[in-house]
Amino acid sequence: MDMTGKTIMITGASRGIGAAAARVFVEAGANVALLARSQSALAELAGELGDKALAIPCDVTRYEEMAAAVEATQDAFGGLDVLINNAGVIDPISLLGEANPADWAKAIDINVTGVFNGMRAALPVMKSQGGGSVLTISSGAAHGPVEAWSHYCASKAAANMLTQCLHHEEGGHGIRAIGLSPGTVATDMQRDIKDSGVNPVSQLDWDVHIPADWPARALLWMCGPEADRFLGDEISLRDENIRKAVGLI
Repeated sequence: MDMTGKTIMITGASRGIGAAAARVFVEAGANVALLARSQSALAELAGELGDKALAIPCDVTRYEEMAAAVEATQDAFGGLDVLINNAGVIDPISLLGEANPADWAKAIDINVTGVFNGMRAALPVMKSQGGGSVLTISSGAAHGPVEAWSHYCASKAAANMLTQCLHHEEGGHGIRAIGLSPGTVATDMQRDIKDSGVNPVSQLDWDVHIPADWPARALLWMCGPEADRFLGDEISLRDENIRKAVGLI
């Protein structure tokens, strides 16, 4: 899919799905704004990708930083066509009755408020251009409880509802809102889950996890008209038909 001239903003871009998506979109011809808190990792990735990439250190929980990142992206590339809400955390993995309240709230702030801040900052720009796509990383955890993941399940369910609300309010104004549930992915987050030893997900063999470029390629596919049937909804990479459509099988 040709994305030449398009500009993509990716939160949590320093590693995992975010970094893989940056590579996939640049390969497709797009400009990418890379957002994360890790300045050194961002700079390294931007250096790898060249002049189509802009590194923007940013804390997604702070709206003023997200708004400034959108402005910097406009200044550098002239607009914003796609926002990928990828930033998220699984820590602290803890039973609800033993969870540290401050750490629990911090996870909610990143996984929920961070998604809202991205949507809120990008919307005025996208609407002024006549539309855009907002793609948010969801999870199977949004739809059912998982032991010691109360923060993650609750936050991903909230992020899924934000996607539905955005579609409900702005779908008629050219805003394409879709979620992506990638399944289990071979990233650092999955290593943290493995190390916790808690719940069945941590017991999975490493070779069952999909590579990070699979959801990255799915995100690229979601920018096209084939994905329009999922507007306001969620795509799951556990679905073999979706994998075929994306070209992963």
